[in-house]
Amino acid sequence: MTANPVIPNYSGACINNIIPAILEHNVIGEGWIPDEILRAKQVVILLIDGLGYEQFTKCEKKGLVPNLENFSQKMIQTVAPTTTATALTSLTTGKSPSEHGLVGYKIRVGTQLLNALRWTTGSGSAVEEIDPVSFQPVEPFLGMDSTVISPSQFEKSGFSEAHLRGSNYLGYWLPSSIPLLIRQSLESGSDFVYAYYDGLDKVGHIHGINEFYNSEVSSIDDLIGRILIALPEGVALIVTADHGMVDVGDSVVSLGQEIMQLTEGLSGEARFLWFHAERGASNELAESLKDLYSDIAWIRTREQILDECWFGREISAITKSRIGEVALVAREPVAFVPQGKKGPDLKGRHGSLTAAESYVPLLTMLKS
Repeated sequence: MTANPVIPNYSGACINNIIPAILEHNVIGEGWIPDEILRAKQVVILLIDGLGYEQFTKCEKKGLVPNLENFSQKMIQTVAPTTTATALTSLTTGKSPSEHGLVGYKIRVGTQLLNALRWTTGSGSAVEEIDPVSFQPVEPFLGMDSTVISPSQFEKSGFSEAHLRGSNYLGYWLPSSIPLLIRQSLESGSDFVYAYYDGLDKVGHIHGINEFYNSEVSSIDDLIGRILIALPEGVALIVTADHGMVDVGDSVVSLGQEIMQLTEGLSGEARFLWFHAERGASNELAESLKDLYSDIAWIRTREQILDECWFGREISAITKSRIGEVALVAREPVAFVPQGKKGPDLKGRHGSLTAAESYVPLLTMLKS
């Protein structure tokens, strides 16, 4: 696995800089987005949840992506942690996690734990209690007109309000509708369309990175072939992802009682776990985690992570309050769970900063 964590370069070829480049022609860094894509009058971004660069190139070598292999290809970075809620918000706002504040899958809010994707706490829906706009105040898509094509069941969710508000939301129930909705949007005058597909992430979580995952990648390539047919000439298509994945299988590490006794609460997820320490126990907790898990994980204090700019250069006091004092970040293909808790049975996982999770493809084509 990766020797050192892949810390995102938020001032370079990273997913947070795609939309500013497209909508404002504000390109940060050079050469990673082709000029013909930047000059296009209409642009479609298709985000494939869970398509890491490492996984994509392996599928390409197997001949599974005959459409995508004709695209211009670049390897870019996603954000930290490598989790959907954080990455999609960085994509749509053009900001680093430290700026938009959605810093993980499960986020500490006062004494509660917010599941950012479901926008729930232990007591159920949190939309009324934790206002998505106040929680994530950055305007998505730079406040510009945009069309979003995404699963219908997500349209009214708190997370959609946090990272997609203000857009023209077109829901679909099956991915076969995506090419038609894209074509209709472009023909009705939309200059920018953002489409999201989450099927690959689901397959990866359930089955791991194996023939089932590869089969879904092949189906996605077929879908992209139909999108290309539907696109009018002169439209740019960008295909990218929010994170990659690693095969964890049954390698689940149960956190010892000596660790939990020093911990007031946990947040994050199984491959990027934040420990909210009992008062005065932060240093002892960090040392205990190092003694137990330094062979399979990176252990960092909050101050180290902020100094190393894992989430970006600037972080507000509110965002800082949402993370713990010590982070346990998996280096090997394992997941960490509290003692006595099994957690979900997920074969493929993400969240950490290994190369397999942190690098994603940027695939572009101008329809001619």
